[in-house]
Amino acid sequence: MQSAQKKPNVIVEVPILQPGHTYTSVTNQVNDVILKPGIPRGWIFGFGVAFMGVMLMLYSITVLILKGTGVWGLNMPVGWGFAIINFIWWIGIGHAGTLISAILLLFRQEWRTSINRFAEAMTLFAVANAGMYPILHTGRPWLAYWLFPYPNTMGMWPQFRSPLVWDVFAISTYALVSLLFWYVGLIPDLATLRDQATNRFVKVAYGIPSLGWRGASRHWNRYMRAYLLLAALATPLVVSVHSVISFDFAVSIIPGWHVTMFPPYFVAGAVFAGFAMVLILAIPIRKFYHMEDFITDKHLDNMAKVMLTTGLVVFYGYLMEIFFGWYSAYPPEQYVILNRMIGPYKWYYWSLILANGIVPQLLWFRKVRYNHIMLFLIAVVISIGMWLERFVIVITSLSRDLLPSSWGMFHATKWDWGLFIGTLGFFFFLLFVFLRVLPMINVFEMRELIHHKQHEGH
Repeated sequence: MQSAQKKPNVIVEVPILQPGHTYTSVTNQVNDVILKPGIPRGWIFGFGVAFMGVMLMLYSITVLILKGTGVWGLNMPVGWGFAIINFIWWIGIGHAGTLISAILLLFRQEWRTSINRFAEAMTLFAVANAGMYPILHTGRPWLAYWLFPYPNTMGMWPQFRSPLVWDVFAISTYALVSLLFWYVGLIPDLATLRDQATNRFVKVAYGIPSLGWRGASRHWNRYMRAYLLLAALATPLVVSVHSVISFDFAVSIIPGWHVTMFPPYFVAGAVFAGFAMVLILAIPIRKFYHMEDFITDKHLDNMAKVMLTTGLVVFYGYLMEIFFGWYSAYPPEQYVILNRMIGPYKWYYWSLILANGIVPQLLWFRKVRYNHIMLFLIAVVISIGMWLERFVIVITSLSRDLLPSSWGMFHATKWDWGLFIGTLGFFFFLLFVFLRVLPMINVFEMRELIHHKQHEGH
C-alpha cells in the first residue's frame, strides 16, 4: 500500500470576475451600498475622522493666510519646503487612476473593470489636494488669478518661463480631462441608480446628471466614441503632466536638480506611488463592502506586478543619480550625492532606499502578492517612501548650496504637518462621500464582462 503523497501548497489562479453573477446580481450588490437605507457604523467613524482632518486643513490655511508663509519652516536657502514636496506627492498619486482608466482601456485589459471607478475618483481627489499647494505657497492665494493669461487693463501677462505657470497649466488640464473622463463613464450607472431609486428626490438627484440616458443604441454609439476619445486624450497626460512638474527642477542650475532624466524618472515614480495608493484603498474597501467577487485576488496581483515594475524603474533612477553625480566630474554635483548619503538628512535618504528599493523586492514572490495584509503594508511603506523621495530631492539640494555661507537646515513646523495631515483628511473625506453617493464599481462594464464570458461559454 502506497503512502499518500502530500499535495503541494499551490495557489489557484483567480479569475477576474467570480462565476455565478448575473446582470441583476451585479447591479444590486453594487448599488445597494448607495440605495439601501441606513449608514454603516464603520463609514460614520471613518467619515468623522476624515472630517476632523478637513477642519485641521482649514485651520492651517487660515493661519497661513493671516500670518504668511513665515509659519512654515522655510528659510534661506530652503525657499521650497513641504508645499512643493506635498504637491509633487499628491499629483503623483493621481497618475494610477489615469493609467488604469485610459491606457488599460485602450489596450483592452479586462482586469481594469473592477478598479477603474474608484481609481479615477482617487485621481480627482489627489489633484484637488495638489492644486492647493502652488496657490498657497505663493503667500498670496487671493491673487492666484494672476497666473492665468486673461486680457486685463494693466496689460500684464504671466511669465511663461516660470515653472509656477507651467504647473497651473499642467494641473488644470489634467484635472479637466480626468473629470470629463470620470463623469462620462458614470452616465450609464447614474441612469441605473435613477431607475432603481424609489425616493423621488433621489430619482431627480441621479436623473439630472444622467442626461436623459435611456440605453438606446444611439446613446451607446455616441457614448463609446466619447469615452474612447477622452481615453486617447488622457493617455498622453500620464507622461506629460509629471514631466512638466519635473521641469520645475530640471531646468534649474542647482546641483541635484539639473538632471535630464528627471521626466521619465518622475513619471515612473508617479505611477509607482499611484498604484500603492490604489492598493491601500482597494484592500480595505473590498473587505468592508464584501466586494471580493469583483475586486479579486487577480486584480491585486496585477496591480502588485505593475507596482514592482515601476519600482524597479525608480530604483534604477536612484542608481543613475549616483552614477551621473560621479560621471559629471563636477564637485558640487558629487557633493550633493555624498551629502544625501552621509549628511544631516542621511536617515531620510536611506529610509527611502529601504522603502522604495528593498521592500518592493518582496513582490517577486507570489505568496506575498496574494497575502492581502503584507500587500497592504508594502503599499503603505511605498507611499511613505515616495514622500521621503520628494523630501530628499527638494530639501537636500537646497539646504547646502554652492557657498557654505548659504547653508541652512530645514525643520518642518507644526503648521507644515498640520496642512499635510489636513490634506490627507480632505482626501479621505472626499473618498467617503464618493463611496456613499456613487457606485464604486463600474456596473455597466461588469455587465459587459459577464456578457462576454457567457458568449465564450457558448
